Amino acid sequence: MDRRDFLSTAAIASASLAGGWQAFGQDKPKKLRIGLIGCGWYGMVNLRHLMDLEAGEIVALCDVDKKHLDDAFKQVKDKTKAEPAKFEDYREMLKPKNLDVVLVSTPDHWHALCAIAAMEAGADVMVEKPICHTYLEGQAMLRTARKLKRIVQVDTQRRSTPHIAKAREFIKGGGIGTIGQMKGFCYYNMRANQIVPDSDPPEGFNFDLWTGPAPLRKFNKLIHPRSWRAFEEYGNGILGDMAIHMMDVGRWVTGVRSPKTIHSAGGILVQKKSTANITDTQTVTWDFGDLTAIWEHRTYGRAEQTKYDWGITFYGDKGVVTVTLDTFDFEPWAGNKTKPISEKVKIIEDPAKQEDPKVREAGRAHMQNFIECVHSRKAPIAELEEGHLSSAMCCLGTISQKVGRSLKWDAEKELIVGDEEANKLLKREYRKGYIYPSA
Repeated sequence: MDRRDFLSTAAIASASLAGGWQAFGQDKPKKLRIGLIGCGWYGMVNLRHLMDLEAGEIVALCDVDKKHLDDAFKQVKDKTKAEPAKFEDYREMLKPKNLDVVLVSTPDHWHALCAIAAMEAGADVMVEKPICHTYLEGQAMLRTARKLKRIVQVDTQRRSTPHIAKAREFIKGGGIGTIGQMKGFCYYNMRANQIVPDSDPPEGFNFDLWTGPAPLRKFNKLIHPRSWRAFEEYGNGILGDMAIHMMDVGRWVTGVRSPKTIHSAGGILVQKKSTANITDTQTVTWDFGDLTAIWEHRTYGRAEQTKYDWGITFYGDKGVVTVTLDTFDFEPWAGNKTKPISEKVKIIEDPAKQEDPKVREAGRAHMQNFIECVHSRKAPIAELEEGHLSSAMCCLGTISQKVGRSLKWDAEKELIVGDEEANKLLKREYRKGYIYPSA
C-alpha cells in the first residue's frame, strides 16, 4: 500500500469514527487496520505478536529514524506480504482517521501526545509503560479515553504472566494471610556508567522531532537507539522502567489504588562519572494506610538475595511470596502448614531474537487480551486507569526525589497537599510548538 492509497481510505473509514470501528456492531470487520508509532525494539516486538496472531492488516508505520522505519517495513512485508504506508510524523499518519488500532511504542515523553491523538482519530490504543512522563499527562489520557470510549491497554504485561497470575490467586486465596508490606526491587547493573561526548545525530534520524515536547539538548549516543532512559528529560529513570512493572503487580495483587504519602531517598551516589543523569540508588516508600509499599534499586553491587535480581516480595503473617520475571516462590511461617512453592517460568524462544524467552508467553497473551477486548469492548487486563495509577506511583516518587522531602497525596483532588513547588512538577513546560495535553 502506498501513501496515496492509505490516505484515500479516510472517506470509507469516517462512517465508523463516532465510536471507533465498534459502530459496525455485529458486522464488525474480521481484520483490524493497524498502525505503529515507534518502530524500534519493543514496537516491533509487539507488532510481531500482532502479525503472529493474524489480528489484522498492518497498514501504517511511523518512526523518526529512517533505518527503523525501513527495517519495520521489510519485516512486515516479509511476514505478511503487505506494504504499509511509511510516515516520519505520527500526525500525518493519523490524519486520515482510518485506523482501528494504534500501538504507541515511543519513548515516555511522547506517550501522551501520541496516544491522545490516536484516540481522537478513532483508534483503540496499546501504549507502553509508564503511560506518561508527568502525572497530568496521564490524567489527560484517561479523561480522553473515557470521553471517547476507547479501549486502551497498557503494556504492563506482568499481569499476563502465567506464574505471576498463579501467585496472585494464591495470595488472594489467603496463602500468606494478611499482607502488611510489599517490596519491589531491581539490582541490574543497567545504568549507563560512562562519559560519552555529545555528537551529531546519525544520518536519517530526525532528532528535533524525536525530542518533540521535551527540552532540546545536544544529541548524545546514549540517547538513541534504546538508551534514552539514561536521561530524565525523556523518562523517570529506573523507577519508570523497572519499578512500574513490579509495583503494578503489587497493586494488582493487593488491590490498593493511591498512596497517602510518598517518600524517596537516593540519587547519584556511586556512579558519578557518567553522562547519564538518572539515579543509581533510590528507595521509594508509599504509605497506603493498611499497607506499606517499598521500591529499591541499585545499579551496582550484587542483589540483596542472589536468587532475585528483579521482582517483588509480599510479606504476610502466614508466609512470604516472591515473584520475579521467571520464578514464583512461597515460604510459609508462623505455623502455616502449606507446603513451600518454587516454580520456574516456561521458556519460549523468540525466532527474531528480540524478546527475552522468559517473557514471550506473557507478551503474546497480553496482546491477545488487548485484541479480544477491542472486539468485545470489555476492559482489558491492564486497562488505562490501572496503568495511570501505577504510573502515578513512579511520577510521585520522582517528584519526592527531586524536592527532597515527603509528599502528602490527595487522590480525589489529584494534587500534593500544601506543597506548591511539588505540585508544579505534576506537569512540565513543553517546548515551543507543543501543547501540554488536557481533556
